[in-house]
Amino acid sequence: MVSRMFRIETEVDKERRDLLRARLLETNTAASPVLRALRGTPREREVPLHVWALDATGDLAGGAVCHTWADWLHVTYLWVDGRHRGSGLGSRVLAEAERIAHEERACVAARLETWDFQAPDFYKKQGYEVVCVIPDYPPGVTEYTLTKRLG
Repeated sequence: MVSRMFRIETEVDKERRDLLRARLLETNTAASPVLRALRGTPREREVPLHVWALDATGDLAGGAVCHTWADWLHVTYLWVDGRHRGSGLGSRVLAEAERIAHEERACVAARLETWDFQAPDFYKKQGYEVVCVIPDYPPGVTEYTLTKRLG
């Protein structure tokens, strides 16, 4: 039997983080023909996609912060000011992000996460389907992952 000694450290280290990420990327690329096919193509990069809704005075009324990667749109944040909720603004912002992702970036699907007190019903009305439910994340809250085919 071989005994190995390791030192475990817990400090934040950006250089090691980047090294670990690069090594994980190499390992995943070697293990997955799909990821291997992505390497070196424009689809390999996460490309930001932001949509902003401004009111008549130029103030932020809502918006979406997203990115595209590997033919998918990932909606990270979608928010509409309380004064404009129920006006259809959220649907318009989301639809524009989906349109750009599909028509200009050839994305075939979208994904997002939301909590039970946020907007799961809103996203279902936009054609999203729940694919994952995580209860108590954080404690007392349920997180949903939803996806939608684009086009």
